[in-house]
Amino acid sequence: MTKCYALVTGGAAGIGAEIVAGLIADGFHVISLDRNQPAASREGSTDLVCDLFDGPATETVAAEIAARWPVTHFVHNAGVILPNLVEKTSAADLVALAQLHLGAAITLVQALLPTMKEKGGRILLMSSRAVLGAPTRTVYSATKAGVLGLVRTWALELAQYGITVNAVAPGPIGGTEMFHAVLPKGDPRIEGLAAGIPMKRLGTPEDVANAVRFFLADQSNFITGQTLYVCGGASIGQAML
Repeated sequence: MTKCYALVTGGAAGIGAEIVAGLIADGFHVISLDRNQPAASREGSTDLVCDLFDGPATETVAAEIAARWPVTHFVHNAGVILPNLVEKTSAADLVALAQLHLGAAITLVQALLPTMKEKGGRILLMSSRAVLGAPTRTVYSATKAGVLGLVRTWALELAQYGITVNAVAPGPIGGTEMFHAVLPKGDPRIEGLAAGIPMKRLGTPEDVANAVRFFLADQSNFITGQTLYVCGGASIGQAML
């Protein structure tokens, strides 16, 4: 059986670590790209360190990965929020998140495309329920909305090569560094947030990883250009009078 290789950004912890574990269970060798090393070594994973905010460093590691492994499955999971009200939001924050959420995705996909065009492949970009609007999310929601533009455009360009391109858009996912950077553990607002979600709970990293694995599966080869909200109904729910 031919070994399959997947690249996952932000794979050291949280949602990314759950995605890595799931893909290893599905038989992939995973290259995990993160600015931090995982807490423990993982059989079936090669863990590389790179700060994707750094454009030149991203180009270097992208070339290294493409030269070493025939990657056919790519998950761009790395993300940062940088929350602020609009009057305190800076253009520098927008530039930084545009590099992380969009620029790094472009650089990595460009490096992987020669192999994907030959063998077929899967591209999964992480968006967010915040694209529908959320206070303090000016630069985050703007760049995550840009991810949806990449998905739809690339899906059209790459379908002829048997490459699918889709997005997963999580809602509030508890127990992750990103979530607790905004709402610290024990913050009473967490309970209120969960109560406002139609499913009456926060999501888990496993909920998101399951959706990612669905899109990356062989059986999903007729699904492309789509966005799946993993949000417990938060993308359709609204406050009732």
